[in-house]
Amino acid sequence: MVEERTRVVVIPEFLTVRQLANLMSVSPIDIIKELMNAGLMVNINQQIDFDTAAIVAQDMGFEVQPESPLQVEVVEEAAAPVKQQFIAGEAPEDLVSRPPVVTILGHVDHGKTKLLDAIRHTNVAESEAGGITQHIGAYQIVYDGKPITFLDTPGHEAFTAMRARGAQGADIAVLVVAADDGVQPQTIEAIAHARAAHVPIIVALNKIDKPNANPDVVKQQLADAGLVVDDWGGDVICVPVSAKHKINIEELLENILLVSEVAELKANPNRPAVGTVVEGRLDKSKGAMATILVQNGTLRVGDAVVIGEIYGRVRAMFNDKGKQVKEAPPSMPVVISGLSDVPTAGDILEVVENERTARMIANNRAARRQEAAARPTRVFTLDDLYNQFQAGQVKELNLIIKADVQGSIEPIVTSLQKLGDESLQVNILHQATGNITESDIMLAIASRAIVIGFNVTVDPAARRMAESEGVDVRVYDIIYRLIDDVDKALKGLLEPVYQDVVTGHAEVRAVFRISGVGRVAGAYVLDGEIARNSLARVRRGEEVIYNGRIASLKRFTEDVKEVKAGFECGISLEKFDDFREGDVIEVYRKERVS
Repeated sequence: MVEERTRVVVIPEFLTVRQLANLMSVSPIDIIKELMNAGLMVNINQQIDFDTAAIVAQDMGFEVQPESPLQVEVVEEAAAPVKQQFIAGEAPEDLVSRPPVVTILGHVDHGKTKLLDAIRHTNVAESEAGGITQHIGAYQIVYDGKPITFLDTPGHEAFTAMRARGAQGADIAVLVVAADDGVQPQTIEAIAHARAAHVPIIVALNKIDKPNANPDVVKQQLADAGLVVDDWGGDVICVPVSAKHKINIEELLENILLVSEVAELKANPNRPAVGTVVEGRLDKSKGAMATILVQNGTLRVGDAVVIGEIYGRVRAMFNDKGKQVKEAPPSMPVVISGLSDVPTAGDILEVVENERTARMIANNRAARRQEAAARPTRVFTLDDLYNQFQAGQVKELNLIIKADVQGSIEPIVTSLQKLGDESLQVNILHQATGNITESDIMLAIASRAIVIGFNVTVDPAARRMAESEGVDVRVYDIIYRLIDDVDKALKGLLEPVYQDVVTGHAEVRAVFRISGVGRVAGAYVLDGEIARNSLARVRRGEEVIYNGRIASLKRFTEDVKEVKAGFECGISLEKFDDFREGDVIEVYRKERVS
C-alpha cells in the first residue's frame, strides 16, 4: 500500500508487474516502460523479485520498504540433532515429556513388517481389532500406561527420505536382524542411516525360534559393523524376539520406553503445532488427505496450516483407528483433511495465524522454488568444506565410501581416518562394496555427505539424483589421489574439479596436404558446432589417439570462428596431422563442477 504524502511503498519478496502497479497506484504500462529501459522485456502478469521492483519504484520517486518477513518460517531449514529440531527456542519450563517415535529398519525379509504387526496386535484386544480400519503410515500403542508411536513405513530409505527433507524421522531406530540370516548389505545401510540421524539403535534379533538361528554369530557380525551389543560389553540393547510367535515383544517395548526415558524426549503442547507429513493421498470424497506426526505443539480442528507450498485449514482429523478427534498433542499421528493439494512425505506442517497467511507463505515458497530451479543446486562439495570450517559451520567431513572389493575399502578407510585433527575430522558414515546407488545419494542428501567411489561406477538413476540435488560424487581409480583430495579439502587446498562438456563432433572425410601447414582434415560437422581454438580429441574407433586444441578452422579458403552441424570445413590441430578418413574429431570445453 502507498502512503500518499511520503510516497512509501511496501514490496514483498515476489510480485507481478500488475501487483506492483496497484501498490504504487500507477499504470502498469509505466512500469513496463521502466523495465524496458533497464533492458527487461516483461508482460503485465510476469513475476519480478524485490530487487527489480525496488529499482523501478525508486526510479519513479518512491521510498521502498521490504515487507516484514513472517515469523512462522522458523523450522524451514531444520538440521541439527533431530531430537532438538522442533523445540529450539522453547522455554524449559514449558516443555513436558512426550511419547517416543520409533521406526523399524533392517534387511528385506528379516521380519520388519511382521514385527510391526506383532507389536500392534499385542496391544489390541481381539474385540477391538476390527476397530483398526485404515492404514495411515503411523500408529500409537499404549504399553504399561505409556504411549509409543511407530512409523509404519519400514525401510531405511523411507526413513531417510523424511530426514533429507528436514523432518525428524524418529527418536529411536529398531534394527531388525534375522538370527538365521545375519547381517546383510541392507542391514549395514540401515545402521549407517540411523547413525547419520543421530538416533539410538535397539537391535531386535528376530526369528530366534528357527532351528538354524545362531545369535552369537549375528552379534559378532554386528560388532564387526560397529554395533557392540550390551551382553558383549557394548552399549547397544539387543532383544531376542520372534515376531511370528510373539516372543519377547513386551521386553522390546520395555526397552523402547527405557531408551526414551534416557533420551528425555520433550515438547511444548501449549503452542501452535509443528509436525511432519508421513503420507499423503487423494480421497475421492474427502479430497487431499495427509497423515501428520505432530512433533511440537497441539494440532486442532480449524487450525490454518501450511505444508511446503500447500496450505489449508484442518477440516477434520482422525486417529489411527479411524476415530474423529478434535486435537492431537505431540507424538500423535493423525490424518487431516482440508488441504489445497496432496503433500509429500517428509514435508513440514506449521500452524499459522490464518488461512490468508498460510496461502501467502505457500505462494512465496513456490516462487522461491521456481527462482531456485533456474540456478544450479549445490548441497556440499569438498572445496566448500574448509570455508565452512573456518566459519564454524562444520567440524567433520561426512563421507560415504563405495569400492569394488572389500580389500580396497580397508586401506582407504584406514588412511582417511588418519587425516585431519581434533578440530576437523573425517567421519565415515557408510562403507560398502558395489556401485554408487540412489540409496547412497539419499543418505548423502540427508547427512550433507560427500560420496566417494573407488573403481566403481555411478548408477544412472543415482547420477541423475546427485545432479538434481547437488550432491558431490567423486570416483577415483588411484587410492593416493583419493586420499590426497580429502587431505587437501581438510587443509583448504583443494583445486576445483572440471568435467568435459562435448560441444560437437566432425567426421574426417578427406585428408589434404597443404605446404607450410601439413596435413589438414576435410571434415563434415555431424552435430553441435566446431569452434576455433576449442579443445579437441581425435577418436579412431573406440580409441582416443589425440587430445589437444584446434589450431585453425576454415570454410573453403576463409578462416572462420565456428562451423555448425551440416556444413563442411577444414580443420588443423596443434601438433597432430596423422588424420585418416573415418576419424571423428570431438570438440569439448572444460566446465567447473565444484
